[in-house]
Order: sequence, then structure tokens, then C-alpha cells
Amino acid sequence: MLRWIRQQLGFDPPHQSDTRTVYVANRFPQHGHYIPQRFADNRIISSKYTVWNFVPKNLFEQFRRIANFYFLIIFLVQLMIDTPTSPITSGLPLFFVITVTAIKQGYEDWLRHKADNEVNGAPVFVVRSGSLVKTKSKNIRVGDIVRVAKDETFPADLVLLSSDRADGTCHITTASLDGETNLKTHFSVPETSVCQSVSQLEALQAVVECQQPEADLYRFVGRITVTQHGEEIVRPLGPENLLLRGARLKNTKEIFGVAVYTGMESKMALNYKCKSQKRSAVEKSMNTFLIIYLVILLFEAILSTILKYAWQAEEKWDEPFYNQKTEQEKNSSPILKFISDFLAFLVLYNFIIPISLYVTVEMQKFLGSFFIGWDLDLYHEESDQKAQVNTSDLNEELGQVEYVFTDKTGTLTENEMQFRECSINGIKYREVNGKLIPEGMTEDSPDSSTAHLMGEELLFLKAVSLCHTVQISYDQPDCLVGDPFSHANGFSSNNMEYYASSPDEKALVEATKRIGVAFTGTSGDIVEIKSFGKFEKYKLLHVLEFDPNRRRMSVILQTPSGGKVLFTKGAESAILPFATSGEIEKTRLHVDEFALKGLRTLVVACRHFTPEEYIDVDKRLTAARTALQQREEKLQEAFSYIERDLQLLGATGVEDKLQDKVQETIEALRLAGIKVWVLTGDKHETAISVSLSCGHFHRTMNILELLQQRSDNECAEQLRRLARRIKEDHVIQHGLVVDGASLSLALREHEKLFMEVCKNCSAVLCCRMAPLQKAKVVRLLKTSPEKPITLAIGDGANDVSMIQEAHVGIGIMGKEGRQAVRNSDYAIARFKFLAKLLLVHGHFYYIRIATLVQYFFYKNVCFITPQFLYQFFCLFSQQTLYDSVYLTLYNICFTSLPILVYSLFEQLVHPHVLQSKPALYRDISKNSLLSFGTFLYWTLLGFCHAFIFFFGSYILMGEDTTLMGNGQILRANRQLMFGNWTFGTLVFTVMVITVTLKLALETHFWTWMNHFVTWGSIAFYFIFSLFYGGIIWPFLHTQDMYFVFVQLLSSGSAWFAIIIIVITCLFPDAMKKVMYRHLKPTSTQKSQMEGGEGSVGPEYDPVKAQRSPGEDNWHLLAAFPSPAAPGQEPCSLSLYQPPRRRPSAVWSPCAATSMGKAAVPAWPTSWNK
Repeated sequence: MLRWIRQQLGFDPPHQSDTRTVYVANRFPQHGHYIPQRFADNRIISSKYTVWNFVPKNLFEQFRRIANFYFLIIFLVQLMIDTPTSPITSGLPLFFVITVTAIKQGYEDWLRHKADNEVNGAPVFVVRSGSLVKTKSKNIRVGDIVRVAKDETFPADLVLLSSDRADGTCHITTASLDGETNLKTHFSVPETSVCQSVSQLEALQAVVECQQPEADLYRFVGRITVTQHGEEIVRPLGPENLLLRGARLKNTKEIFGVAVYTGMESKMALNYKCKSQKRSAVEKSMNTFLIIYLVILLFEAILSTILKYAWQAEEKWDEPFYNQKTEQEKNSSPILKFISDFLAFLVLYNFIIPISLYVTVEMQKFLGSFFIGWDLDLYHEESDQKAQVNTSDLNEELGQVEYVFTDKTGTLTENEMQFRECSINGIKYREVNGKLIPEGMTEDSPDSSTAHLMGEELLFLKAVSLCHTVQISYDQPDCLVGDPFSHANGFSSNNMEYYASSPDEKALVEATKRIGVAFTGTSGDIVEIKSFGKFEKYKLLHVLEFDPNRRRMSVILQTPSGGKVLFTKGAESAILPFATSGEIEKTRLHVDEFALKGLRTLVVACRHFTPEEYIDVDKRLTAARTALQQREEKLQEAFSYIERDLQLLGATGVEDKLQDKVQETIEALRLAGIKVWVLTGDKHETAISVSLSCGHFHRTMNILELLQQRSDNECAEQLRRLARRIKEDHVIQHGLVVDGASLSLALREHEKLFMEVCKNCSAVLCCRMAPLQKAKVVRLLKTSPEKPITLAIGDGANDVSMIQEAHVGIGIMGKEGRQAVRNSDYAIARFKFLAKLLLVHGHFYYIRIATLVQYFFYKNVCFITPQFLYQFFCLFSQQTLYDSVYLTLYNICFTSLPILVYSLFEQLVHPHVLQSKPALYRDISKNSLLSFGTFLYWTLLGFCHAFIFFFGSYILMGEDTTLMGNGQILRANRQLMFGNWTFGTLVFTVMVITVTLKLALETHFWTWMNHFVTWGSIAFYFIFSLFYGGIIWPFLHTQDMYFVFVQLLSSGSAWFAIIIIVITCLFPDAMKKVMYRHLKPTSTQKSQMEGGEGSVGPEYDPVKAQRSPGEDNWHLLAAFPSPAAPGQEPCSLSLYQPPRRRPSAVWSPCAATSMGKAAVPAWPTSWNK
């Protein structure tokens, strides 16, 4: 604890140096100068609280909320001074809210503790004192040698020392870290790979020097120094030598590794970063409204205090005969008295701020988020994946999106690659039935056979089958453990399957195998291919890994004849500038042709080294790889030196199919008023081709280009030209294409001009984009003066920064790992589900929470304004109008459930109509239901109803002599006015009925649950009041309410008053709704009346689908295809016609399944059986 405190204060930094030294098997040097470094233990802590800090830490977090802190202050004021209401009235609701939240957070943290204990207590084997010792995972220390068996996960970040294989390699999967399911090969250094027994490892003398822990999963810089026979051998260590905690060992019997990062310093733990808290527009509006109501509260309290002293200026009211002042009151300070009175009024009116609003909103968001996961229309049957919600705080934001930023590969496309064409030595070829056919020839042509491939063609195919990171898995489970080339001895190579992190690489290697040059496996540093039946072995000397900046990867091999050759492949912009020989111009033309067809292109080249050149290359690479400082920069320099003077071999064209219903989805989003931007790393010809095919760009659209800009001035001039063209051709729709380099220039100096051009374009396509550039574009739109709500959708690690930057981030569960899904707010299996997510779920969530927030403020204005008005009739004596029990239970019991159920199930329009008419989404855009005008309407309505409650009760019941509850007051005309508790109870009764029925008027979709809580709340109030007022409760100080409610209900005039007042309040509201609906209906109201017979546009069919009456629940929203009735045309649903599915237990319908039908006019007969 002391060390932790010192670290927090900066006196004891955890890592004094940039590197750490790890002594293998903790064999520390014997000389006395060595001071051991201190490292974290191997415990994983994902929990937030401990038994000791839960109460203070949780309370601190909860009272950081303004509303909670405000009610705490009010509660403390009630305890300190003599206030008109009991401290219980504000203390109990506060206690309820704090307790519910604390229980929820405590339970969640208990689950985290439970999961941590399971992980930390897992059994592991460690080499200690010459033997294998079984211990718990949390006991592993840095420097321990750990044994991991097949299919086990690594308990810490380990540097691989040896495996059961002779070459010291092992295969792992990192699916739990980055979602990639392919097998990855990791290596040990030759000096340690021979230590395969415990005794050999115990005798090993080695020291690992590496960087301090960092979160990047793909970066590791270190070196290992092994002492053999008194000689020190230094070997470089990189990511390929590090086994990360959480990864799993595959196809390898066992490995030994030394722990270098443990516990919370492991890379997996460092990636447990909390995403920045995103706040929805509704939450911001809610805080604004709270401040306005706080101002109203302060105004009422100050006005009441001033009026009290103005009234008491007359002596007869200052000290009436029946209320003489005490000596202390006479001598007290006027300022203190004023402050005391002001605080007392503040306490009296404090219920205008709704404390239960926060807890209701949290419950609504939490419970409402389940509906997305339950929706069968968002379930992808082929991959067995349902939609998932990672952040329920942003549900309503789905209904406010104005810009969608989407990745292309894997998001709009399937990320399933098919080899289609290639260009070799300036000649185009296509694959037909496993043969390469030159352009212009057919399969039957005499010269078209693949057997005639010679020279450059064969070299090209060998380059493609050798330059990659593909792994092989065989059907026989032990094949990889034994001889990796066992297929050569009678085992069929057809039984092997390729695994690759890049679908492009897999498609290319599979294509060369079909054509006749098959990659058959690796053994240590030997790579084997089978070229038209003949096996060839190459020695892998170096791999120059792919990185986003170079946009290429290379391998250096020793050929069977002993020569040294470099094969490289990458984007044409990364290869062609460095090519000095080969058919460069022809290949460039072919690459552009492939791109225009929508194919993904890669260029392949080679370089042959002389023995002297290779010695120089090897020396440079070794020096760069063993550097501990600035290793990346030195490697980049070495790579640039090596990858030049290339001989161009050819190019490949791979097709990536569009996902299902992409075009319809983009069109629906456009009709909903949402602008779609495509941000991709592909070259612009490929990107434009895909944009046209998916409907992002129309054929009639005027496409503007901002490409290959070299300087700021050139970029500015081009932007001005584009702006002029848009003004001149303002009738035509425009599409903008911009590349990464030009974008960098545009964002540097000409942001405003660039934004002006973009906003006037219907669609924008950004190509050749780096991941951080994607995030910059999103931030640019987010921070523009209009502050539009943005949504980013992608499937790969390169989309994470964009997903985290946007207001709403959506991950696609694709083939590029799970980073996007892990970092997103929502995850869906296919792009087509986005339309339903926004147009239906977003619409519903927004109208529900918008009404919830405003209704809460409305009912609290209704609640507290009569209390304010009552002060004019009681000489501002701070007498409370309602009993303290009613004050406490109003928001907790009497009016809380109807609005919660409304906010979970309300539907203004049937889901089918929302999908078939995307334009309805515009009705709720720009936070229209929470505009200041709407807020003002609800607030004024609350004040009007409160005036009617108070003065209606006063006028109708003021002369009733039959009601003489306690607190009888003799009026001037000697008639008896009924008691103040009876009057307050009448006002309260009218109020509970009115605010509940007001919500009933707002409800369009009635379910049995709505009926139950609406009428049940009113019934509960009556039953509770009869029970509460019908018994003398011994623990209450006063019995003010005894028999009051019974006496009130026994009066016919009270019933008459209740009915008259409720009708007076709600009748004008109902009339206004009817008038507006008929004279000035919104698009949504028109759709309610039409009953869903509209369509999204001329290219869409009407929504007609067979439904049974019981299926009009809100989450089984799919329209199933139905056979046409006799004499009718077959009907179809434009956007969604999911196949019939057999719901499993996982997809069992929720309670809403049989909740009835929306209260709208009858649907077309084709929707009913």
C-alpha cells in the first residue's frame, strides 16, 4: 500500500528505465551490486471495488451526479433547520435511488471478482528447483519458466524458449485477443529451442532484455543473451517470439516460456482500456432542462420568502395573537431568519426536480437494450450471430443519426475473395477451370494450356505462392507435430486447408494451387512448394513484415539452386515507383482496368541479389532487428534500402462480393435524410466501382475528384473549382472522391472550404485512407458548427479509431477479427441490419425517451405548483399541502410504472411502416421532440393543469360543509371550509388521476402491461390511501390523515369535482390532438392513418405481408413472405424478407409477444389471416 501511495505521488515510479531485464528462471547475478527490479504479480484485477472501499467509493461516484448531490444538500438542510416537511420526504427517495444503483453496481462488481478469482486461481506448472511445480496462476513471477500444454491458454506474456518440436516452433490462435482464428506460428531462438526437458531448462543461463509493458498487441522489442561455454550469444526478439496472455496453444503438445510481463502489465490487461464516455443528445438536453427547473425552483423560493416578509410588514400578521414569538425568535438576526426561510421554501418546493428521473432512464435504457438482441430480424442464421449491445446509454442516439461513415471491405462487401484475373509480363490472364487463359483465347485454344507456362509466368506463380503469411492445417491431428511434409510420402495434399489473417492472401495461394503451383508447408526455415508435380524447397532467410505505411510485404529466400531472391507484393502505389524493369506501363493499365471492374489489386515484383549484395542486406537487417532503441525507424530504413530496383512480375485481381441488400440499405438511409460516406483503404478506381455497384454513387451523379494533390495551393485551387461547379450545377446531385494524400492537405489549411464542398455533395468517397485519417474525418464532421450526430460502422482493427470517434460506433461481426466489435457500442452481423437498427429501433428508442423525460418534468410541475399556490392562502407559513407520505411516494410508487412501461413498449407507427417509409426518420431528426418549444409546451401544460387542480378544488369544494377534516378553519363569513388535509388530498387525488390519464392519451401502442400499470396505479393509490387513512399507525407522530380519505370519498360533491377537474384538464388536450391530426398532420400521423400502405419510392414494392393478429408485438418485426391471394399480385417486402426460421430457446419471445396491437386504424387485410 505504501509503495502504491508513493507511486501515485510520483516518488516511486514503477519503471525507472525504458527497458526491463529478466533473468530466466530467476537466476540473478551473484555480485553484490545487482539491485533486483520490482515487477507486478500475476493477478488480474478487473473489479472496481473491494470490501473496504465499496461504500465510500460508490457513494463518491453517485454523488458526482448533480441531481443526487442536490437532494443530499436538501436532506442535510432538512436535518439542520426547522423545515415544513420531514427529512424522510427527500431522504427516502434519495436512499432508494442510491441503494438500487449501489446494489446493481455491487452485483456487477461481484461477478467481476468471481471471474477474476477463477482466472487467478487456475492451476499452472512452473519450473522451480529442478522440477515441475503445480501452483496457482496468480503466483507466477517475472522470470519463471512456465509449461503450457496443448489447447491451454497462456497465463502470462511469455517469451518462447522451446517446444516439443525439433525446430522450437509452436502454433497459436489469438481469437480471444484480436478475433483472428487463423493459426499463427511463433518461434524460439536456436540456442534455447534445444532445451526440451526440465533439467536442461534449469541449467539454462539466459537474460532477456525488453521494453517496458505497452498495450500494442503487435509490437515487442527485445533481445535474449544466452551464455554457452562462457560465450554470450545475443539474439533479437520480436512479436513472433512472444506468446500473449489469453492466446491458446494449438497443434503443439507443450511449450516452455519465460514470463516477461505478468498480471496487469500483460498486453491483454493493458488493452482493458475504458472507452471514453459517450453522452447522448437526449442526456445533454435533460441536463439543460434540469438547470432551467433549478432556476424555476430558486425563483419560487426567493419570491415566496420576499412575499412572506412583505406580508409580515403588517404587525397583525407579523405576530398574531395565536402565534406569539419566543424570546429567541425576537432576538435572532434578520439575515439568518431570511436565509432560514429561503432554505425552508427550497425544501418545500424541491420536488420540482425529479430525483427518480435518472433511475427510470437507466432502467429504461438497460431493459430496452435487450430488445435489439431479441429481434429475430437482426439475427444472422448462417453465422448464428445475433445483434449485441455493448453500450445501452446510446439507444436513443440511433434515432438521431445524420451521417454514416462506413468501411468498404467486409462491411459493404463479404470479405470473401475470389481470384478472377492477373497480369503477367504485360499479358492479361483469367482463370478458367484451374487453367490460366491469356486474354483473347478460350479454354479450347491449342496454346491456352497452363503446361506451357514458362519463365516469367512460372516465376510470378512461385512468387505468389511463396510471399505470404498463410498457415496450413491438415485433417490428421498429429500431422503437424510430425513431419510437415508427410503428404510427400503418400499423404494427399488435398486434405490440407489454408488459414490466413488476410482473405486476399488465402484466395491467391488457393488460386496458384489450382493452377499447379501449390504451397505445401513450412518446416523451420524451409518452405516447400509443389510446382506442376515437382517438389521444390526454399530456405526462408528473412521476412519483411507488412505495415500500413509501406503497404507491402516481402520475403528473402534461398532458391534450390543457391541464389538469393526477394519476392514482394503490395499496393501498386507501393511497388510501381520502385520497379526498374518489367512491363511497368502495361501492368499499370491492367491494374487500372481491374480496379474499374471492382477487383482488389496487388502488384508482385522480385529482386535477385548477388552474394555481396545479400551480405550487406543481411547485415543491415540484423543490426536493425537487434537494436533496442528506435528499432521501428531503423527497420523502415533497412526495408526501404532492400525493396528497390525491383523487377516487375505482374499484378493480381481478386473479387470481393457485395453483401446482400447493401444497395437497398444505402437507398433507405438516403431517403431517411442520412448522408453516407465510404472510407476505404482501396485505390480510387476499385472504390468508385464498388460505390457505383452498391448504389452509394448513382450513374446520373456528377462525380467530382480531389485526387493526387501535391501542394496546399494546388489543393485549395481544386477545392475552389469544385465549389464553383457545385454552385453552377446546383440541380444535379454530386458525389465527391478524395484520396488520403489530398485529404491530408485539405485538412491542414482548408478545412472550411473542404467541409463546404462535402456538405453540398450527396455522397462522399474517401479512398487510400489510413486508420487515423478515418477518425480525423469523423471528428471534422462532429465538431463542425451544425454538430451533426455521426455513426461509424466497420469490421476490422483499422476501423476502431473511427468507431470510437463517432457518436455511435457499430462493429460488423466479420472475418477481420473482433477488435471492431469489442470497441463498438453495438454489433451486427451484416450491413443490411443497419436500416432496421436506425429506422425502427432508433425511432422507437428516441420517441420513448423523449416523452419519458418531458413527462417527468410535466408531472413534477403538476405536483409542486399547487404547493406554491397554497402558500398564498396560508400566509407563506411554509405549511405543506400534502401529507409527507404522499410527498415521498408520488414519484416512487404512484406515477413511476406507467411511464416506465410506456418507455419500453411505445410505438408511434408500426415497424413495417417505418421500414417501408424511411422518410419518417426525418420527423424525429435534429432532436426535434426535445426542442425548446416542445419542452416549453410540456412545462406550461404542467402549470396550467396545476392551476386547474388547485383552483378547481378550491372553487368546487370551498363551500362544502360536509367535509370537515382535521385542520378546520373558521372563515370570515362563519361558514366552515373543509380541512386543509382534505383539500390537499383532493388536489393530490385529482393530480394522480390526471397525470396517469395524460400518459394514457399519449400512448399509441396498448399492451396488457400498459393497461395493467395504468389502471393499476390509480387503483393502487386509492387502496393505499384507504388503508393508510383507515388505521391509526402507532409509529407515526401525528395522525393527520386518519379517516380523511374515507370522508373525502363519502362526499358526492368530491367525486363530482374529481370528474369535472380531470375532464377540464384533459379535454382541451384531446381536442388539440384531434384538430392537429386532421388540419396539420405530420408525416408520422399520416402514416398512422394510412395504415402502412406506403412505399419508400418507385423502386420499392408496397409492404404487404401475412401477419396473424397475435404477432403484432414489437420485436417479431419481420414481414414473412406470403403467397398471393387469388386475383392478387404476389407481394414482397422491399428491404426485409427473412427466411422462415424455427426459433430456438435463445430466441424465445419476450413478455411483449402477445401484448396486443398498436392503436392505429385497421391494417390491410393481407396482413391478417
